[in-house]
Amino acid sequence: MFDLPLSTLFNKRIPKQKFYDNLNVTPELKRVFKDQISVIIWRNKLAESTLNIAKGEQVTELQVFEIRLNQRSLDKRVLELIDREIPYHILFLLTCEELCQAWIGYKEPSLSKAGNFKVNSYYHTEWLQSEEFEVKLEGLDLDAVYENFIRQIAGEQLEEKVENAGLVLSLAESIERMKKKEQLERQILVAKKKVIAEKQFNRQVILNTELKNLQIELEGLDGQTES
Repeated sequence: MFDLPLSTLFNKRIPKQKFYDNLNVTPELKRVFKDQISVIIWRNKLAESTLNIAKGEQVTELQVFEIRLNQRSLDKRVLELIDREIPYHILFLLTCEELCQAWIGYKEPSLSKAGNFKVNSYYHTEWLQSEEFEVKLEGLDLDAVYENFIRQIAGEQLEEKVENAGLVLSLAESIERMKKKEQLERQILVAKKKVIAEKQFNRQVILNTELKNLQIELEGLDGQTES
């Protein structure tokens, strides 16, 4: 399913009660842990001590957690809770019968509290048969390994280049660009609905202009026009 060096193997079962008995978890989320999750296993520990790879400036250790599910879905709030409580970067492997799916969050140090992290975005693969699943361990340090995990799992969601502008994007720039595109797409959808609903011609003209400006901005991000 996901082959890593034997030196990284940890294989420690984590009782799911640890996450909902000792933390401020709502009854609803506690029920999610009980109903949706069968077992949580800390499968691998990627660190300077377990790999011939230097730690990074941001990523000092990268953990691999396998979450065995009772059905082929998991409430994302479970991943958010685990990510908040564990001060390391985490790659999640969700498994259900013979299928698996990788999830990973873009996890950054919190600016408000030292030692804490915030996760801005999550990315995931499709559900795949175990033999079809592949995420490669690539990079000269753990920062690079983590970035490559995110890019492999996110796939085409994250651009690495802006072809027309000849730019190569960092991971942070790729993520910020994707978030901006998603925001513009939501604004365009709202603007279109406003144009359709508006009865006054003068207001329609104004709203159409606003809509066109949003579409031009989105096209610029897509690399279809020069910025």
